[in-house]
Amino acid sequence: MRRRDLLHALAFAAPITTFGQVWAAPQGGARLLIVFLRGGYDAANVVIPVYSDFYHEARPNLAIARPDPANPLAAMPLDADWALHPALKDTVYPFWQKGQVAFVPFAGTDDLTRSHFETQDTIELGQPVSGQRDYRSGFMSRLAQQLAGVRTIAFTDQLPLTFHGGAVTPNQSIANLSKPNIDPREAALIEDMYRGTPLSAAVDEGFAVRDTVYQTITTEMTVANRGAASPKGFELSARRIGRLMRSQFNLGFVDIGGWDTHVNEGGATGYLPGRLGELGQGLSAFADEIGPDAWNDSVVIVVSEFGRTFRENGDKGADHGHGSAYWVLGGGVKGGRIVGDQVRVERATLNQDRDWPVLNDYRGLIGGVVQRLYGLKAGAVETVFPGEEPRDMQLV
Repeated sequence: MRRRDLLHALAFAAPITTFGQVWAAPQGGARLLIVFLRGGYDAANVVIPVYSDFYHEARPNLAIARPDPANPLAAMPLDADWALHPALKDTVYPFWQKGQVAFVPFAGTDDLTRSHFETQDTIELGQPVSGQRDYRSGFMSRLAQQLAGVRTIAFTDQLPLTFHGGAVTPNQSIANLSKPNIDPREAALIEDMYRGTPLSAAVDEGFAVRDTVYQTITTEMTVANRGAASPKGFELSARRIGRLMRSQFNLGFVDIGGWDTHVNEGGATGYLPGRLGELGQGLSAFADEIGPDAWNDSVVIVVSEFGRTFRENGDKGADHGHGSAYWVLGGGVKGGRIVGDQVRVERATLNQDRDWPVLNDYRGLIGGVVQRLYGLKAGAVETVFPGEEPRDMQLV
């Protein structure tokens, strides 16, 4: 067998133990999933300030029409000032109607580099921008260290920065999962190699988790359509994530690319609406697959490194911006609200005359959510997000 396969197996095994004790699969309690939209999605065309004439002036090709029941391409009303992109009408909008999603505009970080990599790192690390970065300590890893009995997983090809530090977290992309490349005979050889050593329990549990992931998301998916897996794109992945987080894991991370829309972004139809449709279908599928009981104990937070420029560019797209809009969903979320600090959207309130300002720091936002979700003390939240006060927006 190849050394790379052995290392992958052991890396997947190691996180499942702490101080030699194998964790039991969580059967209930709070679940948190972070969905990272990599590329800086155009928040201003998703959570839309429909009251703003400036919005329509700044976006002659991209602007979404004000709510109009007779127009299927018009925005969906959220309140008197805000509306939702019509691509989310049948997926995310029902969560709003049930009070299970809240939107936080003018959200993000005070990182002004406008660099995808720099700002993504900033978000994942959860450390003050002004300080020296410790790339060995991501905020989800620090959160996991504050929780008892948590089982973490990253649904990604590579371990994301947010899970660096502390106990190693298993990562497994499930978008295009293939059969495990270590067969039972090879697995038995590896287990025998480590039997009687401190790593024995970790190796055994690691292979068990790997097999559970594979079997759970392949066997159950063959039930519909005479064995054909019909869901596409993120919807398929989200169903797999829901299945696994229902009983196996309770702190997860997944990222979705394709949000860097410099050219031909699309308004009510086109490229971005297509991506939004896939995202909405996935979030709806996750809630359906995890089941009503677990959904009531789950919180999904949708984040991105930054928003886009408020004015569209000459290529009918939008460039790297600053402020974004974050989403908080879940059966127990106190939604149906636009929350956080706000300003009227007009030219005078733009950051550097180009994009949304950040009025709601993501660290305070997420810190406030996890504090209420897990009943953490202030000192524990300070460990997760050093130098930032948690903001209790009454979201859970």
